[in-house]
Amino acid sequence: MSTVEKFVNQDGVIHAKSVVVRFAGDSGDGMQLTGNNFTEATAIYGNDLATFPDFPAEIRAPAGATFGVSAFQIYFGAEDVTTAGDDVDVLVVMNPAALITNLKDLLSGGLILVDAGAFTDKNMNRAGYKTNPLEDGSLDAYRVMAIDITKQAVEAVKDFGLSHRFAVRCKNMWTLGLVMWLFDRNRDATIDGLEKKFAARPEIAKANIAALNAGHAYGETAELPSGVEIYMVPRADVEPGLYRNTTGTEALAYGLLAGSQLSGLPLTFASYPITPASSLLHTLSALKEFEVITFQAEDEIAAACAAIGASFAGSLGVTSSSGPGISLKGEAISLACATELPLLVINTQRAGPSTGLPTKPEQSDLNQALFGRHADTMVPVIAASTSVDCFEVAIEAIRLATRFMTPVILLSDAYLANASEPWHLPDINTYEPFPVTHATDPDGFTPANRDASTLARVWAKPGTPGLEHRIGGIEKDFASGDISYDSDNHQKMTTLRKAKIDGIAQFIPEQSITLGAPGGKLAVVGWGSTHGAIHQAVKHCRQQDMDVSHIHVRHLMPLPTNLGDLLKTYDRILVPEMNTGQFVAVLRSKYLIDAQPLNKVSGQPFKIREIEAAIKVQLEGVSR
Repeated sequence: MSTVEKFVNQDGVIHAKSVVVRFAGDSGDGMQLTGNNFTEATAIYGNDLATFPDFPAEIRAPAGATFGVSAFQIYFGAEDVTTAGDDVDVLVVMNPAALITNLKDLLSGGLILVDAGAFTDKNMNRAGYKTNPLEDGSLDAYRVMAIDITKQAVEAVKDFGLSHRFAVRCKNMWTLGLVMWLFDRNRDATIDGLEKKFAARPEIAKANIAALNAGHAYGETAELPSGVEIYMVPRADVEPGLYRNTTGTEALAYGLLAGSQLSGLPLTFASYPITPASSLLHTLSALKEFEVITFQAEDEIAAACAAIGASFAGSLGVTSSSGPGISLKGEAISLACATELPLLVINTQRAGPSTGLPTKPEQSDLNQALFGRHADTMVPVIAASTSVDCFEVAIEAIRLATRFMTPVILLSDAYLANASEPWHLPDINTYEPFPVTHATDPDGFTPANRDASTLARVWAKPGTPGLEHRIGGIEKDFASGDISYDSDNHQKMTTLRKAKIDGIAQFIPEQSITLGAPGGKLAVVGWGSTHGAIHQAVKHCRQQDMDVSHIHVRHLMPLPTNLGDLLKTYDRILVPEMNTGQFVAVLRSKYLIDAQPLNKVSGQPFKIREIEAAIKVQLEGVSR
């Protein structure tokens, strides 16, 4: 999506409804911190926004290597923002590797802010440049602001007695100051944050603040190249209320807390570190005042089994991981299915098999979530669609797990976990509680007693007088819960467990239309983090009078009861996914419809324009 078309030059100021800015440099250049600080200032200013932190897959790649580039993109504006944007308007690069890997995404005529001091022969050779791009004319299609940022930053902090290494590390704050001048952003929140972050090292805080102010002053006083002007982006017209900028990880953590409070259960979170899921453990470990116990296990299997043990004892057991870790938890998840205990399993998906690209997003664990267990072991599966939606989905997952006494798999991904957006904080008092009642009456008790409507078995805490019982992985007798090897009983229990999960469809909302009309030429059907790109693409196409609608599915197992009939009201179905076509295969097999795939597995989210192009191809096919 081009925002350049919206620019109007007036009195040396660029007026724009929206802008995409990307910061890029070595993983040690502080690009994520720079981006987060700029995001905070932009949120305070009043723009709607969405971000995409793009981490290198290497823990610490060699300095100047193209595969070690760390980037942070923010799309902000006065209108509805649901993705981190397509084409970049302003590209901030700290070395040649950052330039060569990100230039392809910069709009023609876009602004490049570059640290010219990093363009040494060694760095250029490492990045693959034969000649200096700042001098050979290869950047003539762009507006280039080349400054020796490293030199400027070192000069700005020389009075604080820092070593040269620490002085150079202030260059990200100098750059941030210049970018804040470029977009008329206030520095107060950043200054407060630096003072808190380096409270034990005040000289470091003062040096970074000095670098920040020096970069801002440079923009005010320097004679800048022709074509470099201040950007003015109007504030967004948003609903009044209290907002906070939040990532999917934070929203998910708060959703777990809310679900715990609404159910009346203490929460036990057992996990094992894995990228990009580890940050959830870090966040929850700081929230222990909300009856949260966090446990870092020695491996994935132990983490899942500890969570099951917590549920057996009457708490809410939660475990999390990414694809490889979910595979290791598979036997334990099936144990929770056999024992019919509530268990929340959070999968923050990442790219590739095995280690793959651990910091990049993908949606390729859907088949694993739906079918990745031995025997006929079904579990409910739901997916978050935005960073903020992680809050709502966590509450829904806990509701399903406790009401139906079953494990529930919640799908997020690396994009949702790390991306941030403004969150209009909800009033928790408006949420309907779903208090859990543990069995207490010993009269006629067996662990196999069930609720007639949900088929959920009774949940009795061990140690409750008169309710002593035994559960385990071996097949149970339908009536007593005792061990049974009877073949007819196994048939009955397998059918029962399936019926319980299938029956959840009667207790979830019918599928709604996210944008558009019921019936028409084309529906774009998505799930998970493709929501933002699909929404914008469909909105743009509808503004051009194209007959297209957006349907986004939260409940993936079981599917909403009306989904099949709804899809059949459209001539064509397009399913964008960050995998090789997993959900489209489910829709084809279940509803016998000719749904068309749009697949992407590059480790990057969909661009709006990619989905727009696919929509136009599909609509051309309908009109033939």
